[in-house]
Formats: sequence, C-alpha cells, structure tokens
Amino acid sequence: MKRIHVDRARCTGIGICESIAPAVFEVDDDGTLMLSAETVQDDLETVEEAVRSCPAMALTLVAE
Repeated sequence: MKRIHVDRARCTGIGICESIAPAVFEVDDDGTLMLSAETVQDDLETVEEAVRSCPAMALTLVAE
C-alpha cells in the first residue's frame, strides 16, 4: 500500500493525472486536485504512471 502525496504549491491542475487514473484523481473546476483516496493498493501501476507523468512533479507515492 502507498500513500499519495500532493504538493499543492506545485500542482498546476493540468489534469494529466486525471486522464491516466480518473478513478483516483479529479481536477475540480477551479483547478484544485481532488483525491478519491489518499492510499492506493489496487491499480498501483496506473497510479505510478500518473505520478511519473505529472509535469509539475507535484505528486509522490510514499510506502506505508
């Protein structure tokens, strides 16, 4: 299991994470990133791809 950490100061709300893993990430109308869960175990590969794809490098995964 890994915890998703969002660096809110770096997040620009582009939404690439949402396009890759829409079950976990959602960018609100005002550009704020919302998480459906703070930890992830299922579909970890997809979430890891979303984290790697963030152009602002605002996402990290931390082992629990």
